[in-house]
Amino acid sequence: MTTYVALLRGINVGGNKKIAMADLRGLLSGLGHTGVRTLLQSGNAVFASDKPSPERLSAGIEAAIADAFGMAVKVLIRTGPQLRAVVDGNPFADKATNPSRLLVTFLSGPPDPARFADVDPEDYLPDEYALGDREVYQWLPAGILSTRLDQKFWDRRLRPAVTTTRNWNTLTKLLALLAGGSAA
Repeated sequence: MTTYVALLRGINVGGNKKIAMADLRGLLSGLGHTGVRTLLQSGNAVFASDKPSPERLSAGIEAAIADAFGMAVKVLIRTGPQLRAVVDGNPFADKATNPSRLLVTFLSGPPDPARFADVDPEDYLPDEYALGDREVYQWLPAGILSTRLDQKFWDRRLRPAVTTTRNWNTLTKLLALLAGGSAA
């Protein structure tokens, strides 16, 4: 059995695509996954499965959500070790002083560095970003509401990848769930 993290995109945000976490736990358990736990109301789940393909897991969960709730929701899957590698690979660990302003955008595929060739990072200071394997780290010291690294910026550079973003607080809580801790 492998332990996975499911990151659902865009549910329970601004009153849209509402899914109760109890219903999500029931859906994942109904798909045969075990040890299902959820975190917060924004679509974060940890579960164990004997299915070895994250792509098939994503597709199966997306189809089950469409069937059960009548909505299209994209799901990104990471294994426990993959999520640990994301946290361990934090390029802003020495400067990020507020975990709610350190974000990780998870991608369905690797980012294309060529799509960032025309960007001068100094134009966006004090905000910074760094490309990872299948994620983008963002350090936004003044917060997400004042950044020029807005959704339009990311959409132009990351599409057609499916994306979903979590702050550092959420990631560390997901790691605790993976380690057998309880949801906060």
